[in-house]
Amino acid sequence: SQVFLEEGETQTAADMTKSIAIASANDAAVAMAEFLAGSEEAFVQKMNERAKELGMEDTNFVNACGLDTEGHVSSAYDIALMSRELMENFPEIKEYTTTWQDSIVHKTRRGEETFGLTNTNKLIQWYDGATGLKTGSTGNALYCLSGTAERDGMGLIAVVMAAPDYKVRFREVMQLLDYGFANYAIEKGREKGYVMGEVLVEKGMTDTVEAVVAEEISVLVPKGKEAQWETRTELLPAVSAPVEAGTKVGELVYLRDGEEVGRVELTAGEDVAKANMDTMLRRMLAGWC
Repeated sequence: SQVFLEEGETQTAADMTKSIAIASANDAAVAMAEFLAGSEEAFVQKMNERAKELGMEDTNFVNACGLDTEGHVSSAYDIALMSRELMENFPEIKEYTTTWQDSIVHKTRRGEETFGLTNTNKLIQWYDGATGLKTGSTGNALYCLSGTAERDGMGLIAVVMAAPDYKVRFREVMQLLDYGFANYAIEKGREKGYVMGEVLVEKGMTDTVEAVVAEEISVLVPKGKEAQWETRTELLPAVSAPVEAGTKVGELVYLRDGEEVGRVELTAGEDVAKANMDTMLRRMLAGWC
């Protein structure tokens, strides 16, 4: 798959990303690799370093586009890890992975020419809530797909590799996603900013500061099973002024049936300045009375 880039042609990074995400353009992938790292080989080295950081233990990249090459291997689990990293931390990619048709403009010596792009991932037309992600097929790998979808605040990833034809890969991914949505749900914890208590402030303009939830947590739970939810607040005994809003002052622990399923930071809800001399004197006098 390619978009037929020509020597000396200039494209935006956005259009190259679009070409890779929508049309599986191998030439765009290699061009981006060379632009970012100086050469495809140098970029592949960065790919392998990042794969190790993500825990992709069964992966070794040899090129930047996935074509059959000796030693270029991965697994369904590793592809899922890579897909999760992309979807969680770069959600803007969904702008491209949910686009069915688009185009880029080639600007060469011959002038400008529009080139059409059609998404290779039929999930986005066939499956409710589909958000991506990427197809792949080679002679050795056969037909592969990392499929992603979101419903009711829950995002799922299903990876199928080595399917005998392109229809099977889509059918199997849709069955996996159906299973996930039918059997699991997301339950959310305390919303961001929820006050969970107060922490003493030593030598501050105020005696305490509110401990608020830093981020909302989501927990995957089986559908149809009753469970006892609990939270445990772990606060620091005190903090010293000055205190900046957002400073960690504790943790909120979530337990399900007595077992920990997640924790988030509790942070100072506001700034607390160091007490001035007048404030300190008033407190001393109040303590003597």
